[in-house]
Amino acid sequence: MPRYALKVEYHGAPFSGWQRQSEHPSVQGAIEAALGRVEKREHSIAAAGRTDAGVHGLGQVAHCDMEKDWDPFRLSEALNYHLKPAPVAITACARVGEDFHARFSATWRQYLFRLVMRRAPLTHDKGLAWQVPHALDAAAMQAGADRLIGRHDFTTFRSSICQANSPLRTLDRLDVERVEGPSGPEIRFHVKARAFLHNQVRSFVGTLERVGAGAWTPDDVTAALEARARAACGPVCPPHGLYLAGVGYEPDPFDHI
Repeated sequence: MPRYALKVEYHGAPFSGWQRQSEHPSVQGAIEAALGRVEKREHSIAAAGRTDAGVHGLGQVAHCDMEKDWDPFRLSEALNYHLKPAPVAITACARVGEDFHARFSATWRQYLFRLVMRRAPLTHDKGLAWQVPHALDAAAMQAGADRLIGRHDFTTFRSSICQANSPLRTLDRLDVERVEGPSGPEIRFHVKARAFLHNQVRSFVGTLERVGAGAWTPDDVTAALEARARAACGPVCPPHGLYLAGVGYEPDPFDHI
């Protein structure tokens, strides 16, 4: 059966998360339903990451197996037609070998988190960014973020229901960027690793917000990391500022598109 890689963009607000659920809408379920209209049978797809309820996708990657040898562009167009009106879009589609797996072939994953600093309620960015009513010190947050780079036991920064076999992960990038966003001053966190623990990025951001607000110091971040205890983590921020921004592969199946 021909296999295709799909690059997927979605607004996470209407969904219970990526993973298919019997009683709640999911991104996976929406795509599998669209596939069922393109080829009338049961479909099961796999993705690079299972994002939680409210989390968005800019560059999620999934793969599907088809019976027909589809032109990739025509397949993406057909899926986008049948995905309407769900806020899900296939932004790229590529034919891949049968050994390609969206999850297990990935060499890195990158997340973006958006935090807007303003007191007035968000309108255009409501549900797309975490709003805090006070100013934050981006330089202090970066100093705290630097304490997390590298290979560590991240027990403190993973959910108590995380199913990963080990809390050891290597964090390649955690950049804190202050920009003037469309809704006002914004802090953007760019986070990259081969793999993440459940709630790891949201735990990082919630903790670093405390540093930016002056309630914590970068040394407190180090102490929390070394505690290897969930209770030592700062507040976990809400999901709606988080985006799965991209997934890396060698070779990249979308390079030629």
